[in-house]
Amino acid sequence: MDHYRTFHMLERLLHAPTKLLHQLIFQIPPSRQALLIERYYTFDEAFVREVLGKKLSKGTKKDLDDISTKTGITLKSCRRQFDNFKRVFKVVEEMRGSLVDNIQQHFLLSDRLARDYAAIVFFANNRFETGKKKLQYLSFGDFAFCAELMIQNWTLGAVGEAPTDPDSQVDDMDVDLDKEFLQDLKELKVLVADKDLLDLHKSLVCTALRGKIGVFSEMETNFKNLSRGLVNVAAKLTHNKDVRDLFVDLVEKFVEPCRSDHWPLNDVRLFLNQYSASVHSLDGFRHQALWERYMGTLCGCLLRLYHD
Repeated sequence: MDHYRTFHMLERLLHAPTKLLHQLIFQIPPSRQALLIERYYTFDEAFVREVLGKKLSKGTKKDLDDISTKTGITLKSCRRQFDNFKRVFKVVEEMRGSLVDNIQQHFLLSDRLARDYAAIVFFANNRFETGKKKLQYLSFGDFAFCAELMIQNWTLGAVGEAPTDPDSQVDDMDVDLDKEFLQDLKELKVLVADKDLLDLHKSLVCTALRGKIGVFSEMETNFKNLSRGLVNVAAKLTHNKDVRDLFVDLVEKFVEPCRSDHWPLNDVRLFLNQYSASVHSLDGFRHQALWERYMGTLCGCLLRLYHD
């Protein structure tokens, strides 16, 4: 019974790890404290993959029975992991500054685990769809990689747009996507709406890649469809539903067409680099910085998503 009571008291301290550091009841060496915290907040890949992008609410918690059955993870463990996600989310969602730093500061997690939790918080806040059948081949690591790129480049915190008014509501700078940036992305439509620009873009890419990639004829044939896909994904991000469907759209509009034509990963890389860089040679195009901010992140995400 004493052990049970001890563990119960310890668990309450683990809910706020900084309290564990300053308590005097348990004589635990610092290295052991760090290990306890890390182990308590560690999660199963199979579990996080089931809840990633879902609202961390009672509704999702009701599904834990089914998730436990599906993954083979005990219900008790599922509850602990879910409650940890929710607890971290609630503490950091409204904070200013770096999401990873805030998580490390308040929960004393290792850098890697804090980055994983940052991805979970970011996905829960923006409600990205990850459960569709065509996304099942993607791992938590794939999504976490993309989350990190998006946090670094597509959020308010990414451009250092700290509010000048200290009472401003724009607190959660690494959690929310930069709405102004998403609105501006509509300007990129000119790349596919203007036939001359589209033809010139295609010509520049084809000239640069002739003899360099094995799928040249497939790329040449499909260039306009691929370009429309990538640009239209950007232009639709003004709507919450389209933000949520971002990964579905990227797989449908780019990954699947290239996969069905058997593009090797290196050809995808060469194409994306050239596709992105060639826009700088289009004289009639006036949104270079916007394009760079969009494609820099998108190229990284697409290369990570492009696998079997």
